Amino acid sequence: MKIEGEAKLLRIFLGEADKISHLPVYEKIVTEARKQNLAGATVYKGVMGFGGNSRIHSAKILRLSEDLPLVIEIVDELKKIEEFIPTVEKIFEEANCGGLITVEKAEIIVYKSTKK
Repeated sequence: MKIEGEAKLLRIFLGEADKISHLPVYEKIVTEARKQNLAGATVYKGVMGFGGNSRIHSAKILRLSEDLPLVIEIVDELKKIEEFIPTVEKIFEEANCGGLITVEKAEIIVYKSTKK
């Protein structure tokens, strides 16, 4: 796969405790991104944050949270990102969880996939 030039960065903000049955929502999103042949996905764990309910989630030693903020980043062509957004919305609905989806302009300088 070769991608160059203008692309889009999809960012999905959610909580670590969000689940569909016993499956973490972030895992479901990454798995679906792979099924839809997106270029790749990375999940980042935050140390502190709050969302729509204004409850602070923190990784402080005395207040260990099991619901830390997460961000999933996916970069790909605009068309593929636009086609994937309804999948994320459906996952949020299925999990009955909140989240935030943003799309930003990105420029791909180098993208290489290895063949194994």
